[in-house]
Amino acid sequence: MITVERPGEEELKTLGVRDWSVWKKEVSEFPWEYDMEEICYILSGEATITPETGDPVTIVPGDLVTFPVGMRCVWKVTEPIKKHYDFR
Repeated sequence: MITVERPGEEELKTLGVRDWSVWKKEVSEFPWEYDMEEICYILSGEATITPETGDPVTIVPGDLVTFPVGMRCVWKVTEPIKKHYDFR
């Protein structure tokens, strides 16, 4: 299950989000499978992620998103996206 939170600046500092790597992607659609849990913080853009099982989730700037290990999905990037990310 994809979880989405709207953290405050203090939580972002505690997590060290600003030190995580950055990923960017142009408007596109592609399949993806998570072999590790990923936590990411959306800096700009928009995407809808549709898991094989479950409802689609749209992510936007300010969202802190957790993707579970083993999840298969399709990413549909509707506005070029930029995010900080960390694998666990």
